[in-house]
Amino acid sequence: MSTHGSTDPRFAERYRALASRDSRFDGQFIAGVHSTGIYCRPSCAAMTPHAKNVSFFRTAAAAHEAGLRACKRCQPDAVPGSPDWNLSDDLASRAMRLITDGVIERDGVQGLAARLGYTSRHLTRVLTSELGAGPLSLARAHRAQSARHLLASTNLSVADVAFAAGFSSIRQFNDTIQAVYESTPSALRALARRGQGSQGGRLTLGSDPGSDQGFDLRSAAGSTSITLRLPARAPFDGAGLMRFFADHAVAGLEVGDDHSFSRRLRLPTGVADVDMTLDGDAVLCRARLNDVSDVTALVSRVRRLCDLDADSVAIDTALATDPKLRPLVSGLPGLRLPGVVDADEALFRTLVGQQISVAAARTVLGNITRQLGSDGLFPTALRLAENGREVLRGPASRVATIVGAAEAIASGELVLDLGMPSDELVAKLVAMPGIGPWTAGYVAMRVLGNPDIMLSSDLVMQQSAANLGMPSTMRALDAYSARWAPWRTYAGLHLWRARPPVLSKRTGPGAPPQTPTIKG
Repeated sequence: MSTHGSTDPRFAERYRALASRDSRFDGQFIAGVHSTGIYCRPSCAAMTPHAKNVSFFRTAAAAHEAGLRACKRCQPDAVPGSPDWNLSDDLASRAMRLITDGVIERDGVQGLAARLGYTSRHLTRVLTSELGAGPLSLARAHRAQSARHLLASTNLSVADVAFAAGFSSIRQFNDTIQAVYESTPSALRALARRGQGSQGGRLTLGSDPGSDQGFDLRSAAGSTSITLRLPARAPFDGAGLMRFFADHAVAGLEVGDDHSFSRRLRLPTGVADVDMTLDGDAVLCRARLNDVSDVTALVSRVRRLCDLDADSVAIDTALATDPKLRPLVSGLPGLRLPGVVDADEALFRTLVGQQISVAAARTVLGNITRQLGSDGLFPTALRLAENGREVLRGPASRVATIVGAAEAIASGELVLDLGMPSDELVAKLVAMPGIGPWTAGYVAMRVLGNPDIMLSSDLVMQQSAANLGMPSTMRALDAYSARWAPWRTYAGLHLWRARPPVLSKRTGPGAPPQTPTIKG
């Protein structure tokens, strides 16, 4: 929590953002106004409160713990999520990645603590100290925010909203909505549909319920269909993101073009068919789910896949201070890091793609999917461990690496988890036979959304750096890239996008570049 006083240097910066109603900070912190008992997003149109009455919080849960309720005018939770959870690799940030994915609803606090490698008591102590609330309160706030989104943007019944948002009972749902919003679910829905609380629409989850893009949720033949508009922080290079997915789409698994991307993915209760389409500074997500309770996990994973919570203004501003990188940044604002929907799949796709072209990697991966996959999904680690040698082609060392990784994952020896620290994930991968630092760093970048990984051994990055007058050897480029911290991943993405034409058909992120420094 940040409070008024000379001992807190961040208070003045945040108060200036509040006074100027700067929407760039929406979702990054919350302004609690103790004189009115509410908390707001920084861009709230209400009169700026006196500094002595304001406290700033990192999470809505912390504001709830302080006895505040959400502002009905600005709806502070109807914004992209905080970029902090990827920017930092501390315990609190890793816990929040898992909480927003619904781990507490599925496994409880004990399950969350186990995933993170700590006792529940220690986890609660750290989260309360760092974020102002314990894991149960943080999960409760996330459920309330998810419910408000669904009430505002779907025709789903109030009862179905409760279970879609992760509540275990209607009573718990009603009590939470009353405590957080000082309203009933029905009144909250009516408020949204009267158009109140909107601030231009860009950062709200749904459009006007009366528009042609109104959102619905319906059940048929044992499945549930839903459409949601997921906002991104502007600027947003959505076209580049979709182009990346299309260029690396695997036959039988994915389909994409410059404006859309479709695939199946595994969610907690089953498989979902997901279609994503660009809609301005947002992604329109249509999905057919096995169960309505998968909505929270769906939203979390699509947001991570498309890097919707990245603070593009901060990233672009920081990178543009380097005059050599500035032309790339100004020419392509809002560049996003393509994420993944399955960590194990991401590792296997990276290993398969080493030292071959993107087109060749797509062919190999398509064969693997066709022969070993099922239900339109990439094969599991167990399936690859049992039958990989019969299907995989190429150097024996590469086949051994892929099968060895599959066996380690299937046995539980190797676990790739969203809640892992980046250094730990890299160390575990490098310890596997045949996996080098480039592959480990690339997987950590894509799986964890880590914004500060520099793959300085990458041939394409070295070639692009040389063309821009930067140091181009691995060691020199690594040292030079220190000026880009903590956004080195995005700087690397710019270098990839600016690759020399001679390499444009052979390399790029998603299938590892052909570089002699990468070990198979």
